[in-house]
This record gives sequence, structure tokens and C-alpha cells, in this order.
Amino acid sequence: MGKILLASASPRRKEILQKAGVRFSVSVSQEEETITKSAPDEVVEELAGKKAYAVLKQNQEEGILVIGADTVVSLDGEILGKPKDEEEAVSVLMRLQGRTHEVYTGVAVLRMENGEIKEHVFSECTKVEFYPVSRKEIEDYVATREPMDKAGSYGIQGAFSAYVKGIRGDYYNVVGLPVGRLFWEMKKAGISLREEE
Repeated sequence: MGKILLASASPRRKEILQKAGVRFSVSVSQEEETITKSAPDEVVEELAGKKAYAVLKQNQEEGILVIGADTVVSLDGEILGKPKDEEEAVSVLMRLQGRTHEVYTGVAVLRMENGEIKEHVFSECTKVEFYPVSRKEIEDYVATREPMDKAGSYGIQGAFSAYVKGIRGDYYNVVGLPVGRLFWEMKKAGISLREEE
């Protein structure tokens, strides 16, 4: 197995891969991310691919494997990204409380093999339902600044976990990387993400 690079600055994705026993380095692209798609699954796949390709361009060695990922929250077909300010975070969480929404993570794995780029792209969807939450509870949560770098204005692994009624699908997908699906897709492609396997 050649070198593995994670094309993401997310500490949560880094932690998920580390816990799964993958040895990797982080390499983040500084390229502008533009979207040409509108469906949530296509948007996350496109953005994950752009991140991975930008990093691969800078590291074109044989056998290298680059993992790009992107996560969005979708409610009634509308994509809810990271909030631009606290007011928007409160507004988004008020819309999500007491309801079910979808979390999509797109993953793009690129591998340099015999001078050619091999590509594996997929997305995973998890449904998350929140209990009813008061405006005061939401404002107190937003004041912690925890939601400011997260799609949908919350982190399921943080303080907002107190309001989660149920999850249908992969928990780690909501955190930012569907690691079980990633391992399964790589296994089908004959690629081991752990050195000892």
C-alpha cells in the first residue's frame, strides 16, 4: 500500500480514520470549491472529488491514495451548509428541531496506479430526528460556538447530542465520514486501508 492522504482539515474525519486503524497524513487543498450540481448526494460527491483531485495534483507519486470527503445537511430538499454567523445557526436549528432531516457525506478515493488515476466515488445518507428544542436551548448551544464550523449548524458528537431522538443509518456518516462504507468500497476494489491486512 502506498501513502494515504486525507484531503480534509476536519479533526472529526481525522479521528474516525485513526480509530479505524488507518495510517495516513493530512493534506488540504486551498482551491476554491464551486458547485455545479443541486441534488445533495451529487453535491457532496462533486465537492469530495474536487478536494481529492486538488490534493492528488500536488502529490502525484505512484501508489498514492487520496481520500476526499464532504458533508451537507438537507431539509425538505434544501442544502444547509456551515452557518455564516450565529444568527443563521439559530435559524437553521430552529428549522431542524422536532423534525427529521438527511445528512449526506460524499467520498472520493483517488489512486495513482501505473501513471493513471483510478477513481471511486460514492455518497451515504443518514436520517436524523431531533426532539423539540426551545429557542433558548438553541441560543445557549450556539453561544458555545460549537456549531460554527459544522454543516447544519450542529455536531452530533457534541452538546447537541442531547436532542437527538433517533438515527436511521450510519452514525459516523453524520460525524463526517462513513468509515464502514469506505472500507467496504475499498475491499470490493481490492484495496486495503490497513497495512497489516
